[in-house]
Amino acid sequence: MTAFPFHIAATDGRARTGVLETARGLIRTPAFMPVGTAATVKALTTDQVRQAGADIILGNTYHLMLRPGADRVARLGGLHRFMGWSGPILTDSGGFQVMSLGKIAKVADEAVTFQSHIDGSRHVLSPERAIEIQASLLGSDIVMQLDECVSWPAEPMAARSAMERSARWGARSRTAFGERETQALFGIQQGSTFEDLRRESTLRLLEIGFDGYAIGGLAVGEGHTAMCEALEFSAPLLPADRPRYLMGVGKPLDLVEGVARGVDMFDCVLPTRSGRHGQAWTWDGPINLKNARFAEDEVSLDPHSDCPASRDYSRAYLHHLFKAEEILGQTLLSWHNIAFFQAVMSGMRSAIAEGRFEAWRRAFASRHKSKG
Repeated sequence: MTAFPFHIAATDGRARTGVLETARGLIRTPAFMPVGTAATVKALTTDQVRQAGADIILGNTYHLMLRPGADRVARLGGLHRFMGWSGPILTDSGGFQVMSLGKIAKVADEAVTFQSHIDGSRHVLSPERAIEIQASLLGSDIVMQLDECVSWPAEPMAARSAMERSARWGARSRTAFGERETQALFGIQQGSTFEDLRRESTLRLLEIGFDGYAIGGLAVGEGHTAMCEALEFSAPLLPADRPRYLMGVGKPLDLVEGVARGVDMFDCVLPTRSGRHGQAWTWDGPINLKNARFAEDEVSLDPHSDCPASRDYSRAYLHHLFKAEEILGQTLLSWHNIAFFQAVMSGMRSAIAEGRFEAWRRAFASRHKSKG
């Protein structure tokens, strides 16, 4: 019996819409999780994130254990209280950071030993410690197993080694997590772009048993087409009655194509990273508001949006803010981008429920694909 019931309300092809029930609120799926790596969705208040339409946000074990420290967060009442977010939080275990910081990390079966990118101090992260940090100290609602992720292109032997180690770590994570009534544990499928490895990874995860299942090891350099090809066989391998989470994805078109292949949950830093650099995501693709052509454009980013940042400020004003290097520009554009990503998810949920997802998908792609 899972701690968090998952109700699928409607399907349209492989696309699904439903609700994941957590102790801190409902998560409408398909869902996009804004990334609050260091206990903040960059440049935004939690009220702005909630107003943009997010049901859940993501935090990161690796970054929080280094600064301010997981023990300190626990002493201050846990991650929800610390950052002022009352809704559900999913925490990444830090496996991706282990890959990206590979030059200063040593991966072994027992644990990962690495140096802090902040001050060079040495740390050890094992599957058990990752669970302790997430579940007991941070107080995450959805906890991720520690996994090993390899970049693309991956040699078959390297991909197999990482998949097998991730499966072993998954079993240890499951034991360390135990049974918890108000928290859930997700396992992570690995195997790069190799179907046989993805299949074997899934079988090993199913033997262990998790509350939800993530697809890891994509969005690591393989590109949109290769990612979609891998999802064609990766997503259907996972249980139909459990949420499927594609980690670290992505651009709006990636989200749409992921949903078309049966994915329920996503996360990515892209909305706020783009927003800090002057890029706005729109229904017609991304635009760069630093461009001179917006200097006297009186139209807002989306006059029909419920988000004040999208609706109430002209492109000319946003252009001015970035040219003047005013911090407000970064806040407004990050807020708009988060709201746009949530609007895309809302549009898909409605289209699936009404049995018109394929038409919605084609219409979205025709406006967006050439620019996104």
